[in-house]
Amino acid sequence: MRVERISADGLDDLADYSRLTDVALRKKTEPEGGLYIAESTKVIGRAIGAGHRPRSVLLQEKWLPDVEPLLEPFPDVPVYVGESDVLEALTGFHLHRGALAAMHRPPLRSVEDVLAGARRVVILEDIVDHTNVGAIFRSVAGLGADAVLVSERCADPLYRRSVRVSMGTVLQVPWTRLPDWTTSRRILDDAGFHVAALALSDEATGLDAFERNPPERLAIALGTEGDGLSRAALAAADTVLTIPMLHGVDSLNVASASAVALWSLRVRDEH
Repeated sequence: MRVERISADGLDDLADYSRLTDVALRKKTEPEGGLYIAESTKVIGRAIGAGHRPRSVLLQEKWLPDVEPLLEPFPDVPVYVGESDVLEALTGFHLHRGALAAMHRPPLRSVEDVLAGARRVVILEDIVDHTNVGAIFRSVAGLGADAVLVSERCADPLYRRSVRVSMGTVLQVPWTRLPDWTTSRRILDDAGFHVAALALSDEATGLDAFERNPPERLAIALGTEGDGLSRAALAAADTVLTIPMLHGVDSLNVASASAVALWSLRVRDEH
């Protein structure tokens, strides 16, 4: 490995790690030239396993043995090693998950490519909380959906908190960004998807009724934490669904709702 030890006087060349909360990591040229931060050796391993390329790694010396096998294919990638207080001064937080890696963003796939062969997908419209995005990706991975489509204004799935909350599954689940709803609806139609929008509506179909005979190819649309799905999303939907609730509670957090819907509408192959 190309190990470089750093001190408090030599941090000027490590701007990738001093801007962890700065959307400048994405850059306007996303994904070409853009970066994201992978936190922990497990997540770094998943990122590399998914074909993502590291730009550099930052860690305490005790974690070198864990990182070394991951970086065998990348002998020229610098591995910056420093004491705990130096790393905390650089990043702004205590680095207790082993390591950080600045990773090059892979090119975004086309929507058509992501939908090919999929039977269950989740659409995230303008969800702004990175924790919710990460939790939804974890539900998608754990409950067997095939892909996630995110709107242009949705929080970045590769933001450090999203990756962490997802337990690295944002690096495994196929995803890409959607164009406007008019274009997206046409693409989903061409791929044979029924769009089911989760929303509060007097005319909505209960999830318990809909799950008895779900469509073969289904896209489940989830809206922003405050106002829910936009009018354009609801107009584009084939069905509006609601989760029946008790005790005067009208709805669940969007991440919780995604898990309920994904479990109820999972593909149940008969053997």
